[in-house]
Amino acid sequence: MSHTPDPAVPEPAGEEEPWLSVRAVTALWPVRKDWVPSVAHLADVRVRRSGGESRGTYGAAPTIYHFHPEDVRRAAQDITEGRVDIPTVYRTDTPDGRRAEFWNRLLFRVLGTILLAMTAASILGILFVIGFVLTVE
Repeated sequence: MSHTPDPAVPEPAGEEEPWLSVRAVTALWPVRKDWVPSVAHLADVRVRRSGGESRGTYGAAPTIYHFHPEDVRRAAQDITEGRVDIPTVYRTDTPDGRRAEFWNRLLFRVLGTILLAMTAASILGILFVIGFVLTVE
């Protein structure tokens, strides 16, 4: 049984609380940022998606997620008490989740450093060729 009302039902007129971003949800849940939408689905949290439309050959636009604040607070309690079955790799409070986060960050930093070094080497190579061509007659 779902804990959330039907998403097609309009919100009450008195509710002015803004929906939460992924960053705000990660502050409340012990879940890695990449897995917040999946955990929200597991915890029956209402989600608004924007973007994600196809760009043809160029892939798809980024998808932006916003989560209902009341559902997020309810799910935070459910997640903390273990009533939502979340894989350990998704969580930030388990050794598996911390290890996965460490390796993801390390891989990103190493690949970024390699890309930066290749760019610098390419620029220096081009400058060397231009200098060589200008000095040789």
